[in-house]
Amino acid sequence: MKRYKLRIPTAVGKLETVVDDPEGERRGLLLVAHPHPLHGGSLENKVVTTLAKAANEAGWVSVRPNFRGVGMSDGLFDAGRGETDDLLAAARFVEATYPGLPWVLAGFSFGAFVQHRLRQQLDARRLILVAPAVTMYEFDPVPPDSVLIYGDADELIAPEAMQRWAEQQQLATKVIPDAGHFFHGKLGELKQAFLEACPC
Repeated sequence: MKRYKLRIPTAVGKLETVVDDPEGERRGLLLVAHPHPLHGGSLENKVVTTLAKAANEAGWVSVRPNFRGVGMSDGLFDAGRGETDDLLAAARFVEATYPGLPWVLAGFSFGAFVQHRLRQQLDARRLILVAPAVTMYEFDPVPPDSVLIYGDADELIAPEAMQRWAEQQQLATKVIPDAGHFFHGKLGELKQAFLEACPC
């Protein structure tokens, strides 16, 4: 495994990004979006790193940007709009190095909101929404093969709201028993659910 720490050019400066490359025969690219920048979200979030590691073990290159204003990323929080532009810039930059590999998009909480917006502009084999903040942001419809993963003890986003949103679109869901929003003590179950949802 080789790790690259990049600062990718965007419209507002540069985006701090970590790319973990399993080398060997690469199967695809996973872009992971972290939770809310104003509430401590970063590329080091344990949910984000769990998803990235799972993908790496399956032979996928993982890409973890820090949203604008986080860590060494330039810019200021933009409620999902600028963040979507930044992720697209990161994806285009990375795919130039790995041409022809398919994308999977995964986002946690606020990151899920940004990824569902990005999916409208970037072709991907799958969109995986982890504890999506459907009660905090207005989500558009997503592709029918999208998958929701959430805990039935989520204390921030009502599990019933996530399930209802998924049912309205007939999306697959993976519910982790007794897991809260941050999946404390449930990262193993989260990893397994992600691998089942991901075409890795």
